[in-house]
Amino acid sequence: MLSTLDLLSIVPYPKIDPILFAIGSFSVRWYGLAYLGGLLFGLLYARKIFDNQFLGTAEQRRLNSIYRERAYQDHCVFWIACGVIVGGRLGYVLFYDFSAAILDPLRSLKIWNGGMSFHGGFIGVVLVLIFMAYSKKISIWTLSDVVAAVAPIGIFLGRFANFINDELWGRPSVVPWAMVFPSGGEVSRHPSQYEAILEGIVLFLILYYLIYFKKALKIPGLVSSTFVCVYAFFRIFVEFFREPDVQLGYIFGDWVTMGMVLSFPMMIIGLLGVFQAISSAK
Repeated sequence: MLSTLDLLSIVPYPKIDPILFAIGSFSVRWYGLAYLGGLLFGLLYARKIFDNQFLGTAEQRRLNSIYRERAYQDHCVFWIACGVIVGGRLGYVLFYDFSAAILDPLRSLKIWNGGMSFHGGFIGVVLVLIFMAYSKKISIWTLSDVVAAVAPIGIFLGRFANFINDELWGRPSVVPWAMVFPSGGEVSRHPSQYEAILEGIVLFLILYYLIYFKKALKIPGLVSSTFVCVYAFFRIFVEFFREPDVQLGYIFGDWVTMGMVLSFPMMIIGLLGVFQAISSAK
């Protein structure tokens, strides 16, 4: 028999347990697996790119040891994971929960309470890539282009985990695919996680096409700039359906969210990067 919440919903929320399994006090959550899966599948895909002799130029392979050194590739994954987690958490505190963190500074360290920011994680990864490229004396674009190519895998898995966790749902809606989320009150909402999941898929396909059919890795910066621009565009689009964080609300009027504010300059920078990469290749 359907519950009251399900009766109000046009499409019943599947209510998947966020804990995959537990042994005593130890539990494995879908959210953690999404992070782990993004890193592992990302590494496998990155190695497939590095091993394909036709994707990069001969000079890129000669000058950048990451094409050949598996140990260094593993090293990169570790530090990128650190950049995602530390940057994602600090970004959330700074952009979305700053007043509460001022009152309770230790709140910033409580990752288990939830709260991660894509934009913060993005900044964290950029800083890691700059440091690693400088320390290894390799091209920052060689690193960033491949990382950008695999990033949509993590985005897809992460947004799917958001759906399972009953979080980041959308604004009140009566579209045929609306749902009543247990933590979203007794009102049908737009499942904005759907668009976010689709964003990861579409972004992956766009970059795959550029890399394998247009040999875009031979144009330094084109893949990473395309990723930045297209992600930001999709994020702004999704924000029109997503409910803003309750502690922050709308930044301007009743429609501009923090996600839009952070994504707009990102989209402009990415677009300029695409034009710069193409013009430099001529």
